[in-house]
Amino acid sequence: MKSQLFSRFLLLLPWVLIVIIVLDIDSSRAPLPALAPRGGGGGGGGSGGARPAAARAPPQRRPEAALPTIYAITPTYSRPVQKAELTRLANTFRQVARLHWILVEDAAARSELVSRFVAGAGLPCTHLHVPTPRRYKRPGLPRATEQRNAGLAWLRQRHQHLPPPQPGVLFFADDDNTYSLELFQEMRTTRKVSVWPVGLVGGRRYERPVVENGKVVGWYTGWRADRPFAIDMAGFAVSLQVILSHPKAVFKRRGSQPGMQESDFLKQITTVEELEPKANNCTKVLVWHTRTEKVNLANEPKYHLDTVNIELTSSEQSLKKKRASSFSLSWAPEERHQKIAR
Repeated sequence: MKSQLFSRFLLLLPWVLIVIIVLDIDSSRAPLPALAPRGGGGGGGGSGGARPAAARAPPQRRPEAALPTIYAITPTYSRPVQKAELTRLANTFRQVARLHWILVEDAAARSELVSRFVAGAGLPCTHLHVPTPRRYKRPGLPRATEQRNAGLAWLRQRHQHLPPPQPGVLFFADDDNTYSLELFQEMRTTRKVSVWPVGLVGGRRYERPVVENGKVVGWYTGWRADRPFAIDMAGFAVSLQVILSHPKAVFKRRGSQPGMQESDFLKQITTVEELEPKANNCTKVLVWHTRTEKVNLANEPKYHLDTVNIELTSSEQSLKKKRASSFSLSWAPEERHQKIAR
């Protein structure tokens, strides 16, 4: 019996050894490293060898919480297309990470239409209001001056007691423009003041800063190229730190010529040599001054005949009754109300 077992053991032993050897060879083989693509510009040090796959993995996107906040100041006023243009702008802003909308009405009080719109917009939004004095409503005078200054005042008051650094970017986003999402990616890296082209403005297909060797050296514009900053309001962004470090920089009424508000504002905070060209050295148009077509209401009845109340725009009559000459500024419903003296 023992001899039979011993003979069977000797018969199976070679096969067991063969299996052990094969398994040992397979386990000792290391996976070959992935080859880096030839001709790449990132193989520093002249190694010329293959890099592991982990070493050439694309960089991860920055967490949303680490992104600087974009503050978009939007003046708005009552008109038939107001809600339509705010809706279009809100649809764009909802796709931008870490954006805070500062919506400023040209009115003595917040209108019900805009208040309801803000409540349902699904955006971090501050709703302010300040009326434009009647003497500044004449044709040829700059518009939205008081509203942009109200947005600047709110921004400074909010951050004046917060410790630095406070990363953020300010952008003046009029509600009658069209914005590419790529524009917000470009402006978010603004160190001081960044600039880019604007389409459909100044009587041309576009206007832009002229860039040579990464520096702005002039302006391609259809109107007054001799301006210090021949640029549209939608053509620049400013770092929040610059806004906070220049507390007196505002848009001027007195002494400011028509079409010079951008220049008068930028002169207070930067120079042409310091401008940061964006959008591929100012060769890509990412914002357009489209404007909504003037509405034809020739068939609108003098008196309201519909049995259903359809909300389109605030009542002009109610706004006229609320007009006031004092400068007032109020926060959104969730924020405290406050007034700022002129």
